Amino acid sequence: MKQIFSVLILLVLGWLLLGLVPLAQPTEPGAVASHYIEHGIEENRAANLVTSVIVNYRGLDTLGEVTVLFLSVAGAGFVLRRREGNVRRECRPSSEILQTGARILFTPIMVFGVYIFVHGHLSPGGGFQGGAVVASAVLLLLLADRQRRLPRGLLHWLESAAGFAYVLAGLAGLAIAGSFLSNQGVLPLGTWNTLFSAGVIPVIYILVGLKVGTELANLLDTMIDTGRPEGDSQ
Repeated sequence: MKQIFSVLILLVLGWLLLGLVPLAQPTEPGAVASHYIEHGIEENRAANLVTSVIVNYRGLDTLGEVTVLFLSVAGAGFVLRRREGNVRRECRPSSEILQTGARILFTPIMVFGVYIFVHGHLSPGGGFQGGAVVASAVLLLLLADRQRRLPRGLLHWLESAAGFAYVLAGLAGLAIAGSFLSNQGVLPLGTWNTLFSAGVIPVIYILVGLKVGTELANLLDTMIDTGRPEGDSQ
């Protein structure tokens, strides 16, 4: 009976949502999308138009996404540290080959992640993607050497500094151009399709990449270090 009731609820919800989901894509972009397409490069000098939308035109929304990520990581860390009775098993040390391979791969993966968020205004990717790649390098290092611990104080400082600088960049746009995270007049726009271009957009992506990378790295370290050692009765 419960299964039949669940199926009926799903059918009703599907029928209600059917009218909200467009079955065909619009043939022409709307007024807002047309402005982005026609004036995005001229106003921001960013070769990646998606970057202009995410970081400049709807930068306040991106700030909200960064805040949601911070709250998620903080909540997960709080829950993990509040768990009682969790025993951390002592793992057998990994081989020297595995540890050496992880150390060798750590730097190229980190450089690749930094490259992604530094070049976010020129190529696909950006702060969130680059930060996730940076965190994956940290994960590889922690899995290869379970006794390794990260400098949490430094990571917390970098995370806080990146978030604070993001807000300062937004306030600078508000003070200079009259809109939060505006890209007009804050920094020179430079030459299109070059590294030093797009004004404040690459700076913001660097800050987002640092914040995302340090937050995820802190979460990974907290997950590995949670619980009392095996054999500890306290």
